[in-house]
Amino acid sequence: MADTIMLTDHDAIRSWAAARAGFPAIVDVSPEAGTQALLRLVFGQHAYQDQDQAERPTNAGGYELVEWDEWFKLFDERQLALVVAAEQPGRREQFHELVRRPA
Repeated sequence: MADTIMLTDHDAIRSWAAARAGFPAIVDVSPEAGTQALLRLVFGQHAYQDQDQAERPTNAGGYELVEWDEWFKLFDERQLALVVAAEQPGRREQFHELVRRPA
C-alpha cells in the first residue's frame, strides 16, 4: 500500500468521502438490537437503498445509511481516526480503514 494519511477532522473526512461518492453507514453486529454498532463508509451502488425492499430486523447484519452527525458522534466517542491512501495524481483510491486514534 502506498503512503497513508490519518484523518480525524470531520470536514476532511466528509470531503474525502464525497469525492468518492461515499456515505456514512452503521452496521448493527450485535446479537441484541442496539447494543453495538460498527461504523462504515459505503460507496457507489452499495450506497443505494431500495425503499421498496421488505423490512428486516434491526440486527440482521445489514447496514443503515445515517446522517453524518450521528456517524461522527460514534466516531468521536470511540476515539477513531480514518486512515486513507495519500492522494496521487490521476487516482482516486477508496482504501480506508477506521482505527483507534493514537494516544
